[in-house]
Amino acid sequence: MRLPMKSILSAAVLTASLVGTPAAEAAQKFITIGTGGVTGVYYAVGGAVCRLMNKSYKETGVRCSTESTGGSVFNVNAIKAGELDFGLSQSDVQYKAIKGVKPFEGDNKVSDLRAVFAVHPEPLTVLARRDAKVNAFADFAGKRFNIGNPGSGTLASMEELLGAMGWTNAKFALAAQLKPDEMGPALCDNKIDGFVFAVGHPSATIQDPTTTCNAKLVPLTGAAVDKLVKEHPYYSYATIPGGLYAGNPDPVKTYGVRATVVTSAKVPDAVVYNLVKAVFDNFDDFKKLHPAFAHLDPKEMVGAGLSAPLHPGAVKYYKEKGWLK
Repeated sequence: MRLPMKSILSAAVLTASLVGTPAAEAAQKFITIGTGGVTGVYYAVGGAVCRLMNKSYKETGVRCSTESTGGSVFNVNAIKAGELDFGLSQSDVQYKAIKGVKPFEGDNKVSDLRAVFAVHPEPLTVLARRDAKVNAFADFAGKRFNIGNPGSGTLASMEELLGAMGWTNAKFALAAQLKPDEMGPALCDNKIDGFVFAVGHPSATIQDPTTTCNAKLVPLTGAAVDKLVKEHPYYSYATIPGGLYAGNPDPVKTYGVRATVVTSAKVPDAVVYNLVKAVFDNFDDFKKLHPAFAHLDPKEMVGAGLSAPLHPGAVKYYKEKGWLK
């Protein structure tokens, strides 16, 4: 009976991890990075990493591809299941997965999760229709609001915020769960009054509705936010610069997480080493691949927002660069 290609690749990965030599580890010739919606920055991160990694295919024997997914929670669960090799994850989702905190409690804990590096900050970004008369997040009570799609880090963060505020989904007239590429059109078509999205800036998901239907950025501040930032190491305050989006000239205060790249302890050291080497040996090229990468600092990316242990393959490269002792 012929084995499907996925089984053949899985067998190659297993053999490589058992043997443990660089030559054997290179037997994993195809890796996949789980990202997010095609209009989000996660998709751009995955594409940037794979583009740089595929340039060194002749030396490493490893070819990289991206997959558009539901986002952070989906990616972490798919890594646990062996369906993805790498994935993008919000720093709060990484923390909860390795610590076994809801939605990763009990058997859902991802003990084998390993950090690779952090990427850009991801402020929770709230957008509203101008005619909805929303000036603060509390004004969305009784209105139609998109809380994030299932499997996304945005939804996980929003559930935590609503809990801190003492709200449930019933506080909204509609608690929609649209995907990122559906939110802007729904807002401009008057199907929802607002949405939230944890994303690096600038983002097409935010730019399109601000340009198309004059949507406005809404600050995300208050006692519940202060409580979350104080109690959780993966959150920090953030400011979306004024003038970044049409019709929004003033800075907007919020808070958020950080995008991170994660993998499994089962992924061979050589594969992870080659991935981080491809990114950081070509870091100037990487920063040019999306505006959200412009101010990244490699030394900060080795530690910021990382709760899971660093993968040994990443540690090897960072020690060679002198970024870790």
